[in-house]
This record gives sequence, C-alpha cells and structure tokens, in this order.
Amino acid sequence: MAPVDIEGCRRLGVLGGSFDPIHYAHLRVAEEVRRRLELPHVVFMPAGSPPHKPSQRLSPAEDRYLMAVLATADNPYFSVSRLEIDRPGPSYTIDTIRALKQGLPRGAEVFLIVGADMVLAIDTWYQPDAVLTEAQVVAVPRPGFDLHRMREGIGPERAARVMVVEVPALDISATRVRERIAAGESARYLCPRPVLDYIEKRGLYV
Repeated sequence: MAPVDIEGCRRLGVLGGSFDPIHYAHLRVAEEVRRRLELPHVVFMPAGSPPHKPSQRLSPAEDRYLMAVLATADNPYFSVSRLEIDRPGPSYTIDTIRALKQGLPRGAEVFLIVGADMVLAIDTWYQPDAVLTEAQVVAVPRPGFDLHRMREGIGPERAARVMVVEVPALDISATRVRERIAAGESARYLCPRPVLDYIEKRGLYV
C-alpha cells in the first residue's frame, strides 16, 4: 500500500513522546488506536525539548528521530515528523496541534494519543483546555495508572472530552530499556531489531 498523503488526511492520529528509545509498546498502542478508530494515518512526534521532563537528559534529537524512523519504516500507515525537534524552545502540545492542522484540510480532526499517566496529570499541561478543544484526546491504559477513575482525577467536564481506548498494555518502558542496555543485558523483543542495532552502533545508553 502506498503511504497516505498526510496533507489530504481528514483524521490524523498523533503519538508524541521522547522515544528514547521507541519500543514495541509505542508501536502497539499506535496500531491498536489506528485500527479501532479507523484512522488513515498516525504520525509519531519525537519531542524536541519536553517541558514536563526538564531535568531528564535526553539522547540527541536526531538519534531519537532516526530510531523512530527505523521502527516505523515497515508500516505504511505510520510516519515520523521532525516538527518538534526542529522547532526551537519548549515543545508544547498545543503548538504542535495547531501547526499540524494548518497543513490539513479545513475541518480535519487530530487525534492526540496519550498514556493514562499523561491524562491524569492534565493540570500540568500547557493550555490543557485548548488541547481538549482543538484535538480529540485519546487515552490508553498504562501499567500502574487507573483510567477508570479519570473523572475523579481530572474532573467530569474534562473527562467527558477524553476518549478512552482499551489497548492491551505492554509493560515496557524506555527507562527499562535504557537500564537493561546500561547493565549489559538483552533488550531483544522490547524494541524492533533495527532500533537495537542503531543503539549498539551509536553506543547509546552505555
């Protein structure tokens, strides 16, 4: 199947993250949401300078971008955007949504895919209500975070504007991948093989 013309896409999924490194849980979530919501395409959006992780030292943006490209290369419904990593300053989600919508047809919908931990921390977002207005937020489960109590955590009005998609959760985290590699342990079957080869070649996380 030929890649989708994103500029003509009227229902675009967006999965953002540090992707340091990208792993199978990211890919599984994107594919499940894409299929459940019948989205023509999902864009992976590596963060440039995420304001919610100011103290975390990230791998170079170019490495995180290229790992995402390698991980998604075999899926014609996926692509990777440089929008945030090429933009100077903090990466605010609302700015990304607005920039994406400028390149889409009038009336196009953006489906922002986020983990349960991010939804439950919505008060820490920059302009959270603007995000809920300009995009359809799609919340997916994450081990250790209970979306069934979302109304209590973020309030009924905001909860009513969040779509919950039950996706089989894979208990994989980028932190766990980095720790295993740093300890000299195998990360096979946690990340796609091309990503692990890239990590080894670049000497990341050691």
